[in-house]
Amino acid sequence: MAFMISQRAFIKIYLITMVERHRGYGYQMLESMKDEFSSFGYVPPQSEVYRALHELVQEGVFYRTKKLKGTDPRVDFQEIVLYHFTDDGEEKARLYKKQVKADLDRCLGMLHKAEQDNYS
Repeated sequence: MAFMISQRAFIKIYLITMVERHRGYGYQMLESMKDEFSSFGYVPPQSEVYRALHELVQEGVFYRTKKLKGTDPRVDFQEIVLYHFTDDGEEKARLYKKQVKADLDRCLGMLHKAEQDNYS
């Protein structure tokens, strides 16, 4: 068993939640995570966010669609990739988040114990 939760698992649970809430495309998700965690001094690496998205696609949780970023195809040429749940992706995501929750609870317990033992 790992010492603490892996960065990739941490990123994946946030990506799953963002897709559940229909929030954006890859770069938008990355920027959202940067904003959420900057106060903790954590900046998720772009490469890790895209690797996690790729893994979720490979694992059959997400599928990808492409569309133009803007509304006018004559001027808006930037294509974005949107992520959606596959037919059984929501169930796979629920099971994955349940597994990660158990790991988070274990890590929180260890961190709380370390804080109590060493800083009380």
